[in-house]
Amino acid sequence: MGGTARRPMDADPRPPAPQPHPGTPTRRGRRPVAAALMLGMALAALDATIISTAVPQIVGDLGGFSVFSWLFSGYLLAVTVSLPLYGKLSDTFGRKPILLAGIVVFLIGSLLCAAAWNMTSLIAFRIVQGLGGGALQGTIQVVAADLYPLKERPKIQARLSSVWALSSVAGPAIGGVLAGYADWRWIFLINLPVGALAFLLITRHLHEPGRRREGRPRIDWAGALGVFLTGGLLLTALVQGGVAWDWLSAPSLTMLGGAAICAAATVWIERHAAEPLIPGWVWRRRTISAVNLAFAALGLLMIAPTVFLPTYAQSVLGLGPIPAGFVLSTMTLSWPIAAALSSRVYNRVGFRRCAITGMAAATLILAAFPLLPYPGAAWQPALIMLLLGGALGLFQLPLIIGVQSSVGWAERGTATASILFCRQVGQSLGAALFGAVANATLASRLTAAPDAIRPGLPDDLDSVSRALEHPGTLTDQAADYLRRAVDTAVDHVYLGSATAALLALLVLVFLAPRRFPVRTEAEAETES
Repeated sequence: MGGTARRPMDADPRPPAPQPHPGTPTRRGRRPVAAALMLGMALAALDATIISTAVPQIVGDLGGFSVFSWLFSGYLLAVTVSLPLYGKLSDTFGRKPILLAGIVVFLIGSLLCAAAWNMTSLIAFRIVQGLGGGALQGTIQVVAADLYPLKERPKIQARLSSVWALSSVAGPAIGGVLAGYADWRWIFLINLPVGALAFLLITRHLHEPGRRREGRPRIDWAGALGVFLTGGLLLTALVQGGVAWDWLSAPSLTMLGGAAICAAATVWIERHAAEPLIPGWVWRRRTISAVNLAFAALGLLMIAPTVFLPTYAQSVLGLGPIPAGFVLSTMTLSWPIAAALSSRVYNRVGFRRCAITGMAAATLILAAFPLLPYPGAAWQPALIMLLLGGALGLFQLPLIIGVQSSVGWAERGTATASILFCRQVGQSLGAALFGAVANATLASRLTAAPDAIRPGLPDDLDSVSRALEHPGTLTDQAADYLRRAVDTAVDHVYLGSATAALLALLVLVFLAPRRFPVRTEAEAETES
């Protein structure tokens, strides 16, 4: 690796035409594989959100209202902590067996979820499903990078981004329809034919070239266990902190302390492992470490539009669930379009400058949200989200392609998994942090309420939303005061997201290398 020449992306944006590898499929042969990748991406994205609108039916059937949040948290935990393991396994054994295994695990989890007999079993099976979802999320991105040369990579990545965005937004609507007109178990059963088709296409059409292996591969199971324990304890503390228990309570402090101990042990294990799960080069290379930090900030800032905007649209603007979803969906329209067009930008100015342009715009757009009038019209936040999607499309895709193009085949899975892992951790941190900001703002506003309207006012975000859904229980003054309180809380969250965007921008400006080192396709294959 040390003697391999690298071409600075910013110096010459037109790479030499690569010679196809003997095992690389033709353009026509890639189409079934691309279809399978999009089906797999749709599965992973749908099941992250599809269950949200079916919670009342699930709780009514299985009970367990006090723990239903783990239907989401358990899936998130499993996806997040398994990403590094799948990245390393795909570099060791190839993408195809890991992707097929992930589809099988995901479908087994889906079938078990459909057969759940109580809330505890459903949560356990959602974790199984998440373990398969981690393989889908990480490996699909790597297979796309393997199949498509640098010049064509933006197209397939933009398609995958489109599928992810549309599936995430459509998930709640599909879940509501299935739960309302059929049965909530069909939410999981519909995965079976879609996953089976993806499995068949991958089996028949994805043919990986043979790779040289020196000796028997070693799996760092101790490191994998360390990552699972660290991530599980940390994310559980973040998800449950301020909800199931106070932040400074014994459970929170115990889990955070346990996560710190496990993290230290994992670092020690990885330093002494023959083939570490998270190699040190992931953080020693400026390109990858800077992108990892920037993606953690991306996960942070995405909490505002994806979690708090629907509450704003319904509680402040008075929209129904479908129009509120449309306000958010405008971001999913511009994001893939900007991602597809980003190649024209980074081919001229380089990966880093393209991403800086996108994140600088995102910082300004997020900071502009609190300037919207109260109560305002639905088109105003929709326009903000449309612009934000375009800005983030210019930011995310160039960095993913830049990192994937800076490493050889044998490192691509690990590098991609590290990016996605940091984004997932950032989302978990953002959910905990901005949830605390919103609740603190609401508590402050409710405490400062005039005596004339203070009696009967709710004291948390969920109660405020429920109260505004039934305004007949409130006076006009109280309802208006609650809407203004929610408006202020969401404004503070967006300011926090703008701060996260600024942090990502500073990371790119001061930590990322000015020129991303890019290997040609021939060089990447030579190192495999």
